[in-house]
Amino acid sequence: MDFSITDDQQSLQDLAKQILTERATHDQLKKLEAESWSIFDRELWQKLADAGITGIAVPESAGGAGLGFIEVGLILEQVGRAVAPVPAAPTLVTSYVLAKHGVAIDGVADGSVILTTAFENEGNATRDGDEVVLRGEANFVPYGAEADIVVLPIGTGEDAAVALLRKGSFTVTELETTNRQPLATLSFDARIPATDVSGDAELVHDLRQHMTAGLAMVAAGVCAAALEMTAKYTSEREQFGKKIASFQAVGQRAADAYIDTEMVRLTALQAMWRLAEGWPADEEVAVAKFWVGDGGMRALHACQHLHGGLGVDLDYPVHRYFVWGKQLEHELGTPTRQLLSLGAQLAATPV
Repeated sequence: MDFSITDDQQSLQDLAKQILTERATHDQLKKLEAESWSIFDRELWQKLADAGITGIAVPESAGGAGLGFIEVGLILEQVGRAVAPVPAAPTLVTSYVLAKHGVAIDGVADGSVILTTAFENEGNATRDGDEVVLRGEANFVPYGAEADIVVLPIGTGEDAAVALLRKGSFTVTELETTNRQPLATLSFDARIPATDVSGDAELVHDLRQHMTAGLAMVAAGVCAAALEMTAKYTSEREQFGKKIASFQAVGQRAADAYIDTEMVRLTALQAMWRLAEGWPADEEVAVAKFWVGDGGMRALHACQHLHGGLGVDLDYPVHRYFVWGKQLEHELGTPTRQLLSLGAQLAATPV
């Protein structure tokens, strides 16, 4: 069985890595952080769009490449490695799932349209002729202020649907986050065309599952880059006349972090692959969520500690990976919460 990616996938990953590495440098990120608490590198986003990366999973009819979810995951892993302040997860995942359900959004491929999904919302929808009236509030919406279209899940169960809220139909209250990712509360009292509402109940479930797997791939990239940085530091730092990487305790801590990092990536890839193949993936997604909050944070704690005091120095880049990991844990939910969810799923489907 061959687990390697194809040559085309490798080329796509290398292209994303090159653009992100050249632009999302430590100095550039420091500059953006000095300008605003909430950071979004719009120039980097446009560079990714110009290279065709924002449109990899957009149908060819809407100007994209029409590729699959594995390709999306490979890009998101590189975004995590660079801790790049761009709306890759909300836009790429949302556009992929919408296209999968027959809803193609123009403008995503060329970078002119940013998408996001508002999972945490309290609102109601009523039909009024050819329009739908939406009233309520959505909390913790990633890139809510920057988004041109917000996908808003409404209803539950068989009545679940999604509505497309376009910029101008909601007001924004920006929030401060651990990793400075743009996050917002949206308030809406809007009338939208009924054509902007999809009654596909499966779409809501798919959005949540795919977004979870996508964020797990971001976390895999975050952990991998932090671990590489730590390996380089410990192999160069000397104490008592020896490289600290030669100390048994350091080696053991780094080895454990490596195992945790590989588990984050493995479980994220497993969830991504099953979703890409159209197979049931509820358990795999729950497992991936667990490893982000458990093994991922354990690995990032190790990376911080092995850097000593330098790990909390804001002039050194490793701190950024820790706060990104913590933000992802917050977004996906605590490990205990995921174990309870997974246990409930296993209990509902006994062998």
